[in-house]
Amino acid sequence: METMKRWFQLHISHVSQDQLVEISDLEKPGMEKPPPLLLGPKKRVAHVSKHNEVNKSRQQVIVPLRGSGTHFPHPSRVQQLQQKAAVLTTAIKGGQAFVAATAQKKPVTLFPVSRPLPVQTTCVNIIPVGSTIQLGSNVHFIIPDRNSALPITPVPTQVVSPQHTTLTPAKPFAFKRKPKARPEPSVKVPHDIRQRYVNLFVEEFLKTSYTVQDAFEKALAEEKMVYDRSINKLKYLSVAVNSLKRLKNQNLPSVKASIEASSQGSRGKISLTPVELQANDPGVAALYEQLKEHVLLEVAFKENGYPLQNPEKPGSAILYGEVKKGSTDPMKRICCRCGATFSVSQSGRHVRKEECNYHYGKVVENKVPGGVETRYSCCEGAIGTTGCQVFKLHVHDAMSLDGFVKSLPKPLPENDCPGVFALDCEMCYTTQGLELARVTVVNTSLQIIYDTFVKPDNEVIDYNTRFSGVSEEDLRGSSLSIHNVQEVLQSFISADTILIGHGLEKDLCALKLLHSSVVDLTVVFPHRLGLPHKHTLRSLTADYLRRIIQESVKGHDSGEDATACMELMLWKVKEDAKVKRW
Repeated sequence: METMKRWFQLHISHVSQDQLVEISDLEKPGMEKPPPLLLGPKKRVAHVSKHNEVNKSRQQVIVPLRGSGTHFPHPSRVQQLQQKAAVLTTAIKGGQAFVAATAQKKPVTLFPVSRPLPVQTTCVNIIPVGSTIQLGSNVHFIIPDRNSALPITPVPTQVVSPQHTTLTPAKPFAFKRKPKARPEPSVKVPHDIRQRYVNLFVEEFLKTSYTVQDAFEKALAEEKMVYDRSINKLKYLSVAVNSLKRLKNQNLPSVKASIEASSQGSRGKISLTPVELQANDPGVAALYEQLKEHVLLEVAFKENGYPLQNPEKPGSAILYGEVKKGSTDPMKRICCRCGATFSVSQSGRHVRKEECNYHYGKVVENKVPGGVETRYSCCEGAIGTTGCQVFKLHVHDAMSLDGFVKSLPKPLPENDCPGVFALDCEMCYTTQGLELARVTVVNTSLQIIYDTFVKPDNEVIDYNTRFSGVSEEDLRGSSLSIHNVQEVLQSFISADTILIGHGLEKDLCALKLLHSSVVDLTVVFPHRLGLPHKHTLRSLTADYLRRIIQESVKGHDSGEDATACMELMLWKVKEDAKVKRW
């Protein structure tokens, strides 16, 4: 036993404190001998002081841990990190509460605090490595040198002062949203609905009124009547629709009056009635002033081939613009249908009878794969093919430039206007070319005031019924000559009277009338390709009036064409008035 104690004392420096045991325990009886210890590498440790040996003999008192680790003067690494994490969480929650408070509509008054809290100046989602965040006056948080991603709530850069401060709430993002129209609680019908029906009433009253002001006043009275009869919005809409239908039905008979008159056997037999001229109507005077801006100028007269006074020969006319090439031989003519040259005598009769094989349709270009295909509109035949129509003789469309009369200025009474009329003529082929066969005049109320057939001065070769609508029976009973027609026209047409027509240069040449106050629809509604291209009257009526004309198999009707010309100009004047009014 003594030997074992001595061995322990010699090797006590190489044994850790955990392996020390009380020697008195080893001396207890019944205790087995410890196994021999395996000596490992020597470790250098401090010797146990006498102070520690004295304390071991005393009874140890265990004091329980109270509170956090702040009682220790030097906290461990884990406690420091826990403390910093707690401070960081408190700062983040405070910033979120601050943002929620400032996002409200009303300003928030903050009470002073004992210590100002500086706020992060930049709103980021990822904190870069090595950056420092100041959480308080004495606390800093440094991101370690590794990949770290901490969500940070954006906080505006403001410092709370110890005094009372009123903060302006943040402005919301501007979005383009259509404001909702709130109906007026005190109005039974919204204003926009009433305005819409006023505009519809104006359009209907313009069809029977000569001035825009008159139509507008009638529309206001009609809408006021509809509004007074209504107790709510639904009743207003019902009454307004019925009133609109009634106005449309009232305007239809005036448009169809001239067409029905011609279908009842009155075509070519309407004499001039002075009562229907309506020259002293105030509405006609207002329309006359509005049509002045559409009257052709002298340059347009020359470009479109209108007849002008021949300064070298009184009673004759001269044409400018594009003139068709004719034969230089006075005894030769060029057929306007097939293009063949034929001989005539001094009186214009054919020297030899030759059949004319021709296409009566126009040349139309159609787009096909690989290019453009040109065909005739009458039979869809290609250019150069044999004509689909045969006539016994050739014809030409030359017009005599002799025997012209000029419209003269006339003194008018006070509050009177020169008048506005639409004019259309039909012609036939004679030995001297084209001559007048029928003339029709329409007033501003779309009433035919003059319509008569005219007997040509020369022998008729072809009545051209397919296009003129004039047959041999129509001219057989007519005894009026072109001179009689000129006298009637000059009785109510002065130099200042506005004549409306489509391609009116041919009509004036057929009438042998020199007139300067002209409104031509081919100029008012120009073709997009410019001259010599012109819109047909049929296409203009279909595009703007939504009506189809010239459908009769008996040919064109000069009354229908003249009415369409007047309607187109009335429509144009109304559209111009709408633009000026707005």
